[in-house]
Amino acid sequence: MKKYPHPIIAREGWPFIALALAVAAGLHAYAGFGPAAFPWLIVLFMVQFFRDPQRTIPEDPRAVISPADGRIVSVERVRDPYLERDALKISVFMNVFNAHSNRIPVDGTVTKTLYFPGKFVNAELSKASTDNERAVTCLRTADGHDVTCVQVAGLIARRILCYAKEGQMFARGDRFGFIRFGSRVDVYLPLTAAPRVSVGDKVYATETVIAALP
Repeated sequence: MKKYPHPIIAREGWPFIALALAVAAGLHAYAGFGPAAFPWLIVLFMVQFFRDPQRTIPEDPRAVISPADGRIVSVERVRDPYLERDALKISVFMNVFNAHSNRIPVDGTVTKTLYFPGKFVNAELSKASTDNERAVTCLRTADGHDVTCVQVAGLIARRILCYAKEGQMFARGDRFGFIRFGSRVDVYLPLTAAPRVSVGDKVYATETVIAALP
């Protein structure tokens, strides 16, 4: 697929930053810096939240890369409810200070996409995987491994953006979505995959290897 151009600030954030900038600049011009101090802080927050840094992709073809920046909150054997199989689930929790651009974890073709409306409980909790609003992207690698990537809304997240389409081919590190504002991403892997992270580890989208396929 066509590579996202990485303009430093994610395109999803341009309207929010423009609005915050207009409010801060207008208030500053009308009333001075004091009353505009908080709006300027909002501008800085928006810029850091919507940053979209370029990343280096690991060379190992078996590597499963992190789909998001954040912290590992789950590494466990579970049932993948989307492909009806036992699987290794690795979950990444993103707080509002992490970059929220989501990246594809493996080279593969999209076999299925699903969307589920739901609640907005704290995405750090395990029940968020099944109770919250979520978008599902199922991938199949050239070696026949199935990988399920689930974007999960969080406590204050109100919009999941997923650009993946059935039949679309992706390379590891390709940008496929964005979540506003705070959330998690669950990755379901074959049981034969070997985890490379533990609960509590800090990870970075594209650069951190979270598991290795056989």
